Amino acid sequence: MSDHPRIPLAGVIGSPVAHSRSPRLHGYWLKRFGIAGHYIPMDVAAADLETVIRALPRAGFVGCNVTIPHKEAVLGIADIVTDRAALIGAANTLIFRRDGRIHADNTDGYGFTANLRQNAPDWQPGSGPAAVIGAGGAARAIVASLLEVGTPEIRIANRTRARAEALRAEFGARLVVHDWAQAGNMLDGATTIVNASSLGMVGKPDLLVPLDALAPGMTVTDLVYTPLKTRLLTTAEAAGCTVVDGLGMLLHQAVPGFERWFGVRPEVDQATRDAVLSE
Repeated sequence: MSDHPRIPLAGVIGSPVAHSRSPRLHGYWLKRFGIAGHYIPMDVAAADLETVIRALPRAGFVGCNVTIPHKEAVLGIADIVTDRAALIGAANTLIFRRDGRIHADNTDGYGFTANLRQNAPDWQPGSGPAAVIGAGGAARAIVASLLEVGTPEIRIANRTRARAEALRAEFGARLVVHDWAQAGNMLDGATTIVNASSLGMVGKPDLLVPLDALAPGMTVTDLVYTPLKTRLLTTAEAAGCTVVDGLGMLLHQAVPGFERWFGVRPEVDQATRDAVLSE
């Protein structure tokens, strides 16, 4: 018998995955807490996804994150799916339990609200409508979390209206769908504004939604964090809004998984941000 304990392993599965900042984040926390573990990026094709996931526990993995394009597919592989992941229709965190079962969860919504509560402490999600731009996987997590914290109305616009309508059909009457051409109008009177699309990201088309309705008292956040200060946030800040960048959501959504895998709950602080942003 070996005297050496097994080193816990975790990682992120996606394709592509080389751009992910998660290895830098988890690597920083492992070092900070003196944990003898590793977190690695794994580029896995869709055809190999189930084979790879089922092999990981035998290789010493305690869990993994899942990113695009596999967040929906892993629900069909997991033995246990949380209500939250089932509602959103996607998982971003897998826990490999000691009984051999694979547990799937979605912490994106938690990361979203924790980021806003930390960086916009006066944010009151129940004080008025929210306006959400986009209707993809990220938007699903945002909508679910906004409903959970008591937002009375969620206005949503997407370039393909049918996707926004599908969200309304699933999440109910508190969602109000707006045509993409009228997306600027739905910002008027909203107290929370979220860009949950990839528009404005480096290498993606610009977010060209008119922003004339931005006004003081609004809390504005952009899930895009490359660049860290998007056109939406720059314009909102100039209009007197409270702005919150998207990096914090990435950091906060990672906390529950790290705690389950490695037994320590990390804190999201300035040192964590600096470590992830460092080149």
